[in-house]
Amino acid sequence: MSVSMSLIRLGNRVFPKIEHPFNLQNEGKLSYARWQYERGADTIACYREAYTGEQMFAGKEVLDMGCGAGGKSLYYASLGAKSVTGVEIVEHYKAEAESLAAELGLSDKFRFVCASALELPFPDGSFDTIIMNDFFEHVSEPEKALKEALRLLRPDGRIFVNFPPYWHPTGYHMSDAINTPWVHLFFNDKQLIAAYKELIRGLPDEQDRLDLRFTKDENGEDQYTYINKMTLKRAKRILKELDITPEYYKEIPLRTYFTPLARLPAVKEMFVKMAVCVIRK
Repeated sequence: MSVSMSLIRLGNRVFPKIEHPFNLQNEGKLSYARWQYERGADTIACYREAYTGEQMFAGKEVLDMGCGAGGKSLYYASLGAKSVTGVEIVEHYKAEAESLAAELGLSDKFRFVCASALELPFPDGSFDTIIMNDFFEHVSEPEKALKEALRLLRPDGRIFVNFPPYWHPTGYHMSDAINTPWVHLFFNDKQLIAAYKELIRGLPDEQDRLDLRFTKDENGEDQYTYINKMTLKRAKRILKELDITPEYYKEIPLRTYFTPLARLPAVKEMFVKMAVCVIRK
């Protein structure tokens, strides 16, 4: 066993296990879709200071970009949306999303579309509200995705974007198997990929997790394409390059007592829990 693998295993024993929907589903406790639905309020809590649920959803046609298994889309539908379209590139989430929609009696308000967010099959100006919850750090070309959202947004509509920056304690997005906060400060991609693959070996959904996170490069080596390593600095640069001035912008610290560190340029990327941005057309 490599030194890095030994240290990561030690970290898993020292730090508490992080609740993750993939593990809850494997344990038969909650499906991924149901977990998303039950946490729906959390996905918009960061906007509540400035926007009501009615402003965001009531009577509106909503696009949820990167909807996962559709649970959060269905939560938005439950808040009075006229319709919610969930877009997701992972095709096998469709059945789970539609099953929960039927169970909740929301099938008439919801549709799941398997497509790339970079080029969506909808006419210009199709939506009043577009949600990018925990999406902006995953999409391969965030600039292009934001341009596509602007194309699809109706006049006076809003795009709601929130994401954890890359240097967030779990910003590496391997917390379903690795418990150590800020683990990506101490190990490189190659070490973390090897550790992750070892730690999920034999799980019922092992192949699904591998397919979600990794692709092969030209040499047949695994590369981590699940995230784009989005930082606060990069997000602000994208907004500037697209000549977008947000209607609302906020950086939420990990904890209240971390607020001073979340404001220091040298370390703020590590101590901001969530970047929140609202764009009005």
